[in-house]
Amino acid sequence: MRRVTQKSETLYQKACRLMPAGVSSPVRAFKSVGGTPLYYSRAAGSRFFDADGNEYVDYCLSWGPLILGHAHPAVVEAVKRAARDGLSFGACCEKEIELAERILSAFPSMQQVRFVSSGTEAVMTAIRLARGVSARPKILKFEGGYHGHSDSLLVKAGSGLVTFGRSSSQGVPESFAAETIVCPLDDEEALAKIFESHGKNLAAAIVEPLPANNGLLQQRVEWLQKLRQLCTQHGSLLIFDEVISGFRLSFGGYADSLGVRADIITLGKIIGGGMPVGALCGSKEIMQALAPLGGVYQAGTLSGNPVSLAAGIATLEILADDECYVKLESLGQTFDETLKKETAKLTFVNWRRLGSVLWLHLAEGELPRTADAVRPEAAERFNRMHPALLDRGIYLAPSAYEVTFLSTAHTTQEVGDLAVEIARALK
Repeated sequence: MRRVTQKSETLYQKACRLMPAGVSSPVRAFKSVGGTPLYYSRAAGSRFFDADGNEYVDYCLSWGPLILGHAHPAVVEAVKRAARDGLSFGACCEKEIELAERILSAFPSMQQVRFVSSGTEAVMTAIRLARGVSARPKILKFEGGYHGHSDSLLVKAGSGLVTFGRSSSQGVPESFAAETIVCPLDDEEALAKIFESHGKNLAAAIVEPLPANNGLLQQRVEWLQKLRQLCTQHGSLLIFDEVISGFRLSFGGYADSLGVRADIITLGKIIGGGMPVGALCGSKEIMQALAPLGGVYQAGTLSGNPVSLAAGIATLEILADDECYVKLESLGQTFDETLKKETAKLTFVNWRRLGSVLWLHLAEGELPRTADAVRPEAAERFNRMHPALLDRGIYLAPSAYEVTFLSTAHTTQEVGDLAVEIARALK
């Protein structure tokens, strides 16, 4: 299609005068892929329109939670009913109980839930809870893992195989970052050394069981089992960040499907149908360390917001039917088969897909399991491809390191066309 971008450009110029870089979150600024950010005007199902009236098939889906697509009728109706009864209470409501029951039914090893307003807040609370329960100061995270923008987790690796973190953001004191130890993914030797040296001070290890914030870096089950073993051996809690993977691949957690148990699980916007909500789950013993029963403080006026909870209940009610995941897997297989056929002669086209989550790694060789193995030429190719796909009415997240999502609103034709247009752009 021939895109018109005049209104988006005008809006962006105005936004830059009013907000830092004109955006409310950094990646939206299109710095990697170039061009002007799109300004959404309305969306339904698999598609959205921008401010200039251009139509796109959306494969970003609010960064994943819109597994049913935009404005699913049942979710919208639930939101309308809830909004008519009040937008915010800052108090208890029955919907908290209903959504908690649905979540816990999907996570058999978990016994209690605390609702918050975002995945970042869920992880921040989980870290504080682990420190409170264990009476230990230090946290272990893994290179390339992103768990929100709380101070303790905005760290990158320092020098050496086993290292304390260094701040990766201004405004984070190095003393905060020093309480976080950073380890490479998929490295059992480094993992063992960390626990040998710091196990008695480690409150918890936090990891995405399916890392999906720096590429789709699928980990070996054996490595996750080793992490579980070491946490148990040294009395550290294991936190699985399932903000992306929770309810995305099946009705429940990705780690549960592998048979690896966490002590605390964090969840994000998918349990709110895309509305602002997050949660952490754990055993009764761990969760009752939270105030007002215990000494670990967490509070929030919008925690358990009735409108977000209503959207989540409607979403999980639909997802409880396994046919949703059967359809998503079928769409994924269509993508695999079509892209394989269309790019048979392009040896640099590689991708990884698990269920409705996929990631293009446009470089030759094995697909990476660690962030440092992501090839720079893969990002360069993606950045050149992205605007070409926009011109074809296809919207992917504006970063080579972000994953692509399918929804039940997508059709087989749309997903096949996605693969065809990727091949065309790369050729």
